[in-house]
Amino acid sequence: MKAKPRFVLDTNVVISALLLKQSLARRAFDHAYAIGEILISPETISELYDVLRREKFQKYVTEKERAAFLTAFVQAGRLIKVTHRVAVCRDPRDDKFLALALSGEAACIISGDKDLLALHPFRGVQILTPRHFLATWEKEAP
Repeated sequence: MKAKPRFVLDTNVVISALLLKQSLARRAFDHAYAIGEILISPETISELYDVLRREKFQKYVTEKERAAFLTAFVQAGRLIKVTHRVAVCRDPRDDKFLALALSGEAACIISGDKDLLALHPFRGVQILTPRHFLATWEKEAP
């Protein structure tokens, strides 16, 4: 049996998927879950938690909805122990996504972050926008 592909979702994609139900980010988010596994790490979850707690999101989704989303996201993800250390991104805060992808043997990082996208491909890992992810991976049926 063929192993499911593994994906890393950058925080910006996860937030967009939560807030914009009809967005490309949401379609990519849903498709990644349908065909593969979403990798998470304590560092990526911590960043997502911090971003979701920002008051500016209160006008779009309630605190209860954000907490429920985060809980479901963590429960559905595959927690990976990060064993690779990476320090190559123009924005050092993004290195955690690269390290997670390498440690979890991800096929792809889905991101809208230009600092990450500039590294495509990174050590055999694709780094794609939601649009390019869908163009590349939509032929993979769930």
